[in-house]
Amino acid sequence: MARPALSREEVLDAAAALVRAHGPDGLTMRGLAAALGTAVTSIYWHVGNRESLLDALAERTVTDLGAIRPDGEEPAERIASVAHALRRALRERPHLVAMVHERGLTERMFLPAHRALVREAHAAGLRGERAAELVRAVAFQVVGYVLVERNRERAPVQSPADQELWDAETADADPPLARALAAPVEPDRLFAASVRALVTGLLAGATAPTAGDIRDKPDTGDGSVGRGPYSQ
Repeated sequence: MARPALSREEVLDAAAALVRAHGPDGLTMRGLAAALGTAVTSIYWHVGNRESLLDALAERTVTDLGAIRPDGEEPAERIASVAHALRRALRERPHLVAMVHERGLTERMFLPAHRALVREAHAAGLRGERAAELVRAVAFQVVGYVLVERNRERAPVQSPADQELWDAETADADPPLARALAAPVEPDRLFAASVRALVTGLLAGATAPTAGDIRDKPDTGDGSVGRGPYSQ
């Protein structure tokens, strides 16, 4: 029975799966054709050569990260939701994100998430430099955290390990602290705590605009007005 005709999206899906599993170097046109059960010429017809394919994957990764949307009722909750969504997106596609970076598209990839943070900063009453500080601080927190996570995952087994290093003496006579630092790290819980503390500090003293203030502003058509937690 003949294989149904391929679509460009199917080719990109299969290519993305290979890059996720093996990195860009593991993506070959022959390997992709074998994974799809088709001829190499069919791959070329759909996506061009390998460089064109990598460019298409990079563009699709940029689009995927553009789908991040805030969730929640309060500004702090919505800002944190962007941070959590961005971390998940980066964690799910590390090789694809690295490929985007190598092609000089990193800033464009992060722009939608940054704009979402700008809208939430404005909704919370931050403007100008304080809003910019929130956007950058949250973005740096997410990216830095993901880099630390990946470094820990790829690091060789440590000897001595945390369990052997922390005791009452190294913890400055604080046994509960020693036990906590000797325990395995809980990345999700630690990330949630760090983002919560960061956002709470950045929003301290902010005064949210009233619904009337928002209604009086023209709609720019990009979702920046009338779509936040204070819209009516």
